Amino acid sequence: MSHPITALVIMGVAGCGKTCVSEALCQLSGATAIEGDTFHPAANIEKMSAGIPLNDDDRAGWLDSLCVELRRVDALGERPVLTCSALKHSYREVLRSALPGLGFVFLELTPEVAAERVSHRPGHFMPATLIESQFATLESPKGEPLTLALNASIHSVEELASQAHVWWQAHGLKQAV
Repeated sequence: MSHPITALVIMGVAGCGKTCVSEALCQLSGATAIEGDTFHPAANIEKMSAGIPLNDDDRAGWLDSLCVELRRVDALGERPVLTCSALKHSYREVLRSALPGLGFVFLELTPEVAAERVSHRPGHFMPATLIESQFATLESPKGEPLTLALNASIHSVEELASQAHVWWQAHGLKQAV
């Protein structure tokens, strides 16, 4: 075992199931969910709602806010599980700088499955028209330390959460007392 994983980021493009997997994983592990989308400033939400992809500058302050929240939850003695697209290696490095032992669960899926799922999410600010830009921005985390890739196109939320839980246990997760 390398460095023990003290917190997780559930990552991937829109529609991969980040929130659902995070919620299921937190139920299994006793961890604390952090919904990354709730930290987007209004300008980012307006931009995405209008079908305009975010750029690095748009994401910088958002990533900083997520780092602050990861550290805050960790300081409470809880195990954070953050949902965040974390599409680029540089974004993941910003998040890694927040906490030692931050692991990533990459929920992979095809553009077709992502578009289908996003088109059926009522009330979400992310339109299906931005799926292509998400895949264009995505830099796969495969091969990065403390990273697990799971196929979200074929596995259920429960299966994905279970696989992530088993992997986290093998890499240092201690159950809540």
